[in-house]
Amino acid sequence: MHQQLSGKTALVTGGTSGIGLAIAEAFIAEGAHVFITGRRTAQLDDAKAQLGDHVTTIQGDVGQLDDLDRIYAVIRAAGRPLDIVVANAGGGSFAPLGQITEAHFDQTFDTNVKGTLFTVQKALPLLNDGASVILMASTTSITGTPAFSVYSATKAAVRSFARTWALDLKDRHIRVNAVSPGPTLTPGLTDLAPDAEQAQALLDGLTSGVPLGRMGQPEEIAQAVVFLASDRSSFITGTELFVDGGTAQV
Repeated sequence: MHQQLSGKTALVTGGTSGIGLAIAEAFIAEGAHVFITGRRTAQLDDAKAQLGDHVTTIQGDVGQLDDLDRIYAVIRAAGRPLDIVVANAGGGSFAPLGQITEAHFDQTFDTNVKGTLFTVQKALPLLNDGASVILMASTTSITGTPAFSVYSATKAAVRSFARTWALDLKDRHIRVNAVSPGPTLTPGLTDLAPDAEQAQALLDGLTSGVPLGRMGQPEEIAQAVVFLASDRSSFITGTELFVDGGTAQV
């Protein structure tokens, strides 16, 4: 069976759990060598054990520019130009208007917006012409979620990046697209709730808004990312691919 990413090299930030880990696993299954980043060494070690020899782990926080420089120094030293960059690292927490702190704002924007911007910008010298860049957006940028305005605003910014960077990089034939997952069953989602009972209430509430009647799985998001990373999407750039069970569509 033909592997869609045979011989390709990819970077997936935030690749130790949830959607990022599923993307790395799917890329490897399609023949790629994958660099993954994560903030915690123990989680990186666990991901390495799960993913095997076709992954290289690098500890770092994408919101810290010095860490990004070190991440790219490791990739450069490995002698592997990049064909795919997935700016997946991100996160958020609930804070209703009236209770938003400067620290909450700075932390969310530093990871999701500044981190995404400089992940891509610092990758440019290592990117092959014709590469694929995939940004992780969210349905929250177009459908309101109570107490989630700062996170939602960061994802609107990420969506905007895809439009502009598709033009900035067109002369190098580098495609830039965004993937917007709907409610997806990941550790990062359940961690938003302070206890198991509230976590279940959160999941039940989210599921009720999905036309397909269930949460998404990380592997389903990963398959959409594989498509955008591969030559099968060669005439697609600047777009937003919703993988949301219909949440933001109907």
